[in-house]
Amino acid sequence: PFVRISLRKDLADSTKEKISDVVHDALVQEFRIPQNDYFHIIEELDAHQIKYPKEYLSISHSDNIVFIKIVAATGRSVEQKRKLYSEIGHGISKNTNIRIEDIIIILIENDGYNNWSFGNGEMQKPKHI
Repeated sequence: PFVRISLRKDLADSTKEKISDVVHDALVQEFRIPQNDYFHIIEELDAHQIKYPKEYLSISHSDNIVFIKIVAATGRSVEQKRKLYSEIGHGISKNTNIRIEDIIIILIENDGYNNWSFGNGEMQKPKHI
């Protein structure tokens, strides 16, 4: 999977690293990806560049909101996705000062065989998909 983590730049570097680690560990555990399938971008933004409602779907959000966008191949069950979201949310809130309410996860799925190039200007067919 490809992961983009968008958050405030004034968060501690250790928090940013821990968020990335938690997301990766959850993907390994719940989506059964290989340990070295680790493609993350941590996007650090000024506070004025992050727009969000103070409350949505009866969930309150604070200035420490974190957006996690995951692009992965199709084929995971609804239950695997639920477990992934739970593992990420609980793992981040347990290991950082980010509240579970402030963790927004977006999963985008695509055909893992035709929509990725991991280098060499070629389509690769990962064996784990």
